[in-house]
Amino acid sequence: MPSSLLNPNQWVDLYSDYLYNYTIVRVNSHEVAQDLISETFLAGLKSQKNFKGEASERTWLISILKRKIIDHYRKINSTKGKAEVRMSYTDEDAEGSWIEERVSDPFDKTAEDTMENEELGLAILNCLDGLNERQATIFKMKTIDGFDTEAICNEFDITPSNLWVIIHRARNAMADCLETNWF
Repeated sequence: MPSSLLNPNQWVDLYSDYLYNYTIVRVNSHEVAQDLISETFLAGLKSQKNFKGEASERTWLISILKRKIIDHYRKINSTKGKAEVRMSYTDEDAEGSWIEERVSDPFDKTAEDTMENEELGLAILNCLDGLNERQATIFKMKTIDGFDTEAICNEFDITPSNLWVIIHRARNAMADCLETNWF
């Protein structure tokens, strides 16, 4: 679906509840969530030409929203971010050229992206260390190494149901750990 098939007039009706539920658990503030969603819709409007149709409209908006959430935390946790909050738009920026309002190309990696990926990688490793050894091994085998269910069940003498309970608990523990230690 190229950008000409995007339907921004329907975004609020189709996606606002989903985006709100996604955002509220990450920012824990009704007002901030609403602001971030509004910024997401605005960025989507300004970046329609960048939509390549490789993902659904909702997935594309979520990717914009994720960057908005990250930017939100950067702004409140950094001196540079606090300066960016005070920046105002000028007529030159009306074209959507302001960097924070553009959707980044996933293949265009900056030094900041590389550093962020390294930080996330370290955070994931630290969180994996917080799991018990068996749970961490099973989680790595399934989610990182891509072993199939049957192979893992045979190696650990567990049922597929047990495997999915272990994976579910590990994912929850990892999510909690990453939320506390990385976001």
